[in-house]
Amino acid sequence: MTLRLRSLLFMPADSPRMIAKGAALPADAIIADLEDAVAPSRKLEARSLLVQSFQALPEAEPLPCIRINPVNSPFWPDDLLATFAAEPKIYVIPKVESAADLQLVSERLTPLESAAGLPIGTVRLLAIVESAAGVMNLREIAGADPRLMALAFGAEDFAGDIGAQRTREGWEVFYARSAVATAAAAFGLQAIDTVYTDLADLTGLAAECEAMRNLGFRGKLAVHPRQVEVINRAFTPDLADVAAARRLIAVFKAHQRAGRGVCVLDGKMVDMPMFRAAQDLLARAGKGPEGD
Repeated sequence: MTLRLRSLLFMPADSPRMIAKGAALPADAIIADLEDAVAPSRKLEARSLLVQSFQALPEAEPLPCIRINPVNSPFWPDDLLATFAAEPKIYVIPKVESAADLQLVSERLTPLESAAGLPIGTVRLLAIVESAAGVMNLREIAGADPRLMALAFGAEDFAGDIGAQRTREGWEVFYARSAVATAAAAFGLQAIDTVYTDLADLTGLAAECEAMRNLGFRGKLAVHPRQVEVINRAFTPDLADVAAARRLIAVFKAHQRAGRGVCVLDGKMVDMPMFRAAQDLLARAGKGPEGD
């Protein structure tokens, strides 16, 4: 299953109204949140409301996802058991610190899929890395389980874990952010950037999206509906980028057919890594070299 995840919008799992509102937005995915958005006293009710909400949604994008509670909590097993009937495409696992965290969830999903008559591995996982231990174990986490399709970074929790002060520039989390993007690329996973907490600053959000796209991220977590379109726009190559990528590919292929490797285009060297980057850009745009 190949999915493009640019914008992933969190909604409280115990609010059918907000989940329905989120489903009407152009987000690539909505994440019904059973973790931070739901108080411990409301976990049981939230699971039931979540199932009802998801079952009432039309069968179309955005993708229905569920963030369960961390595996070091007492809540996550019942999160899976009680919400599997909602037919989520992805379970989002927070505070992942080891490969075992993901493997434990995957093992619990297997009998649920079997009982529902689904092929094993139908339900995918997205891991949020948000601690020093998680960053140090990224290699093992990224290769932990075939269900895993994406790695996301949680900057706020990570900063708290290492005792850092969050700043607008973000240098205090730059190493960890880059490590998540690198691990995702090494294992063929999508890299999803952290939330942007200043809900009124859409200009700052757009600038951060551009910077993280250049760092290797392919999408971003959202915490407010107004952020969705900004994120989608930032992580979708524009027409000029698509045209430039197609031209580079055409010129490079022509040189290859002529028996030449590196070529020059508009005064700049073009080699195989740039050719592959152009192909990746077209794939992210949902386009081929000659058309849609």
